[in-house]
Order: sequence, then C-alpha cells, then structure tokens
Amino acid sequence: MTLIKSINPYTNEVLAEFQPHTEEELEAKLSAGSMAFSSWKDTSFSKRAELMGNAAKVLKDNREKYAKIISLEMGKVLKESLAEVDKCALACNYYAENAAEFLKEEPIELPDGARAKVIHQPLGIVLAVMPWNFPFWQVFRFAAPTLMAGNVGVLKHASNVPQCALAIEEVLTEAGFPEGAFQSLLIDSKATTNLIEDARIKAVTLTGSEKAGASVASTAGKHIKKSLLELGGSDPFIVLKDANIKKATETAVKARMINCGQSCIAAKRFIVEEDVYEEFLAHFVEHFSQLKQGDPMNEESDFACMARPDLAKELYTQLDKSVKAGAKLIYGGEAPEENSAVFQPAILTDIPTSAPAYSEELFGPVATIFKVKNEEDAIAIANDSEFGLGGSIWSENKEKAEQLASKIESGAVFINAMVASNPHLPFGGIKKSGYGRELSRYGILEFVNSKTVYLG
Repeated sequence: MTLIKSINPYTNEVLAEFQPHTEEELEAKLSAGSMAFSSWKDTSFSKRAELMGNAAKVLKDNREKYAKIISLEMGKVLKESLAEVDKCALACNYYAENAAEFLKEEPIELPDGARAKVIHQPLGIVLAVMPWNFPFWQVFRFAAPTLMAGNVGVLKHASNVPQCALAIEEVLTEAGFPEGAFQSLLIDSKATTNLIEDARIKAVTLTGSEKAGASVASTAGKHIKKSLLELGGSDPFIVLKDANIKKATETAVKARMINCGQSCIAAKRFIVEEDVYEEFLAHFVEHFSQLKQGDPMNEESDFACMARPDLAKELYTQLDKSVKAGAKLIYGGEAPEENSAVFQPAILTDIPTSAPAYSEELFGPVATIFKVKNEEDAIAIANDSEFGLGGSIWSENKEKAEQLASKIESGAVFINAMVASNPHLPFGGIKKSGYGRELSRYGILEFVNSKTVYLG
C-alpha cells in the first residue's frame, strides 16, 4: 500500500509518512459516524454551540502550531497561515452564534386559513473532499455549519496535506465533539468513490478541480445523493477609467498573489479601460516587482512557492504555450527548476483568444492584463469564460458599478474591493465553477432536509 507523504514543497523535505486507512479501518469509522449521528442529531443547539465555541478557542490558543503545519505542508507564507487559522475560528463562532436562528421553524399561512411550517433536519454523514490551497479554511467552512446543523462529517483531504487533515480532527476532538462526529480519512481517489457509494454517506461536498468535481458529482448523482461543488475560477478584475487607480493597482497585486496565486477566487484576468491602461500597467508592474519571495517561515516573505513541483511545471507549460500563441510576456516567466515548486511570478498582456491564458485557469502567480475600449467590452471579456466564481469592478461611480455587477456571470461581485470569502456572505459559483452555496445561512441549508409539515 502506497504511503501518504507530507512533503515541504519549499525544500522537498519529507516531513512525515502515513499508512492509508484499510477497508477495515474505514468500516470502523463509518460505523462510528453512524453511531455519533444517532445522538448528535438530537443534541441541543446550545450544546452544539458550546462545542463549536470550544473549537474556536482551540484554534486561537494553538494558532502558531496550526499555522506552522499549514506553511510547512503546502508552502503558504506564515503570515497568511496565521490569518487562515484566525478565519477558521471566526467561522466557528459565527455558526455557534447563528445556527439556531438559521434553522428555526418557518411558519406558513395558507390562503384557505390552513397552517403549515418548514422544519430543517440533518441528513446524516456528509463527506467532504477538500483541496490543499486553504487546507484549514476550506474544511472549517464545511465543518462548522454541517456539525451545527446536526450532521456528522468525514473528510477526505488532499493527499499532500495529511498533517492538516489530522490536525483538524484534533481541534474538534479537543473541543469536545463526540467520537465519530468528525473524522479525517487517509484514503485515495478509488476509496473515495467507494465511500460516496456507501449508503451511510448521505451527501458530498467537493472543493477542487473541474475534473475531480465531475467525477464526484457523477458518482453522487448515480446514487441520488446531494452534492455541492466549488470548483475553479478565472475571476475578472475590471478597472474602469473613473477608478481610483492607486487603490485598484495595490489591491490588484494582492488579489493576484494571495497564497502565491493559488486561490479559486484570486483575481486572474485584469480588464482595464484603455484610457487608464498604461497607468494601471505601470503601477501593477511596480507593485509586483516589490514583492519578496523567500522561505514561508520567514516573516518578511510575501510569497514562497507553489504547493507541488508538478503544479509549477503545469503552470509554466500554460505560460509558455500562451507566449508561443502570441501573448506578450512583460515580466518574469522563467521556467522553474526541475523538481522545484518555486515559481517566479509573470505578467502577460496582448493575449489572443487561442492562448491557454485566455481560456484556462492559471492557478498560480501569473497575471493576465487586457486592454478594452469601454465598459461594454470589459463585461464581454469578463463573461467570455467557462468559469463564474467571482469578480470585481473598480469605479468611483457606485451606481454604474452596481448596474455592471448585475451583468457579470458569477456567484459574487465585489465593488472596489478584492473578492474574499466571509462567513456572513454566501459563497459559490455558476457555470464550470460549480453549484450550491457555502457560508452564511445559505451554507447551512445545503445539507438539511427542509421538511414541510402541514398542520391540519
């Protein structure tokens, strides 16, 4: 049986090795999950909230420990890892405080004078298939609402972050959640498919690639199970001629380079009106060049490396093909060293529609910048994508920006701000960015049975 390895992508050092769970161990964990659900579903909201609040405290009390695990396992700079742990604690507290209100009974008065109500009941064991790029946050934004709704969870995390997976289970165990309420499974993709097919798994959520999402959704659909997909994105960042260019460019670089560009909601396509294009481009290159690359554990580092050498190689292939197709490389673009995850940022302009950089998601530190004549052209290019996760518009005319926001085909649009996930706001996409919503009240309603009760 192939070992699951935790490898520091910045140094290629093997940090730890784990034996995948056997079929017997998986069976025991599913049985434990079923047993936990039988009592957890009837646990009061006040008790659930107490334990979720405990989880927030465990995260806060051990933020340096968990941030270090994140940085060592997937290369995120430490200051970003610390912020990620803090955000997880925020989500725990948010659902601890709001779940009861979100799931309260909803009375309905019928025209004939009859009455009914809607009650929200948990489904059972929910499987989460999660990615490596935000290895704590992606899981907690699933776990907090799912557990507060009365479900129990099992996690199949990305194979390159096994220590993060086990640490998350540790957090919830230390918080006092009952045995089997949340379990991390060290398994491969074949075992994951078998798990979705198991009758005890009632629903599945995946954050990841389009290919992985299609596979999971296909298996879930075959067995008539609810699924939620949060997939890739190629978010447009639209800069109109009346924008605050200084603020827009500073935010643009941050929006592209967060997590070394490895974020589904990172701004990836910068679409700029021609009147301010040269000014934006000059400032963008200036800010881009000032970023410091270095060891993820160094507090001075702005970015370190990508999560795996193969990802760096894949991104460079997209970059190289785009240049050969006619895109103009105006900054960076050096090929990564063999078996290295270190990638030098790059900027592309004049991108033809035939280039991978036009139509594909660039999941790493490569920015694409488009010059457009007017706002109509900006919207046309923004929507000329298979993806529809997020987007942002920069303009001092707020009324116009709101009107244009309604025309962008995406799950979210931020005006004069970078796209960011927030427990208070629903999060998710359309088109090939997936379906369903996480976070806010919408997120907790994804994995419940909203049952109509007619009061005759």
